[in-house]
Amino acid sequence: MTSVHDTEQAIGQNRLLPVVVLQSAADAEPLAAALTAGGLRSVEVTFRTDAAAEAIRIMAENPDLLVGAGTVLTTTQVDAAVASGAKFVVSPGFSPRVVNYCQELGIPVYPGAATATEIQMALDAGLEIVKFFPAEQVGGAKMIKALAAPFKNVRFIPTGGVNTANLPDYLALPAVFAVGGTWMVAPDLLAAGKWDEVTRLTAAAVALTKGEL
Repeated sequence: MTSVHDTEQAIGQNRLLPVVVLQSAADAEPLAAALTAGGLRSVEVTFRTDAAAEAIRIMAENPDLLVGAGTVLTTTQVDAAVASGAKFVVSPGFSPRVVNYCQELGIPVYPGAATATEIQMALDAGLEIVKFFPAEQVGGAKMIKALAAPFKNVRFIPTGGVNTANLPDYLALPAVFAVGGTWMVAPDLLAAGKWDEVTRLTAAAVALTKGEL
């Protein structure tokens, strides 16, 4: 089992976490190769399709990629994710049952928290990194800045409506641990098998997080 520290190092390395919705597990291997070729070392595969568990299993075989499970809503999905090789779990909201279960299993978990109350729930559970979702719709970078004032030790992974235009606004905030994005793994790119384009967009995003663009 990957430790919380190792997981945070891997995700924090690029401060960028692609959020993937795969319709076919057959796309998992070339996608993993495309992401690592672009310089990324972590990815979130969402449980929004029936292909998720198998896709996680395949992508987790890539030694250069830390694969987590996203949109995890139940403990049953936690079991499926862990059995498939997921090294961390992400939820869109705060579920005490899911959080507690992940902690019992020793797998890092990043629940959704978009309000002060939800953040306090995360802190009560011993967590200091949360998913901020849906980021743009609930106030974006300005909202994170406001929440970070009273919650100085909390770090956020904003996801939802993030793109290359507003990415710098999020990355400029010390409270932002990493940014979840879909533009480099857009469904139309994956469906068309445009792996070179995935690599190009990924490399550009990584360069942007490093201030190279």
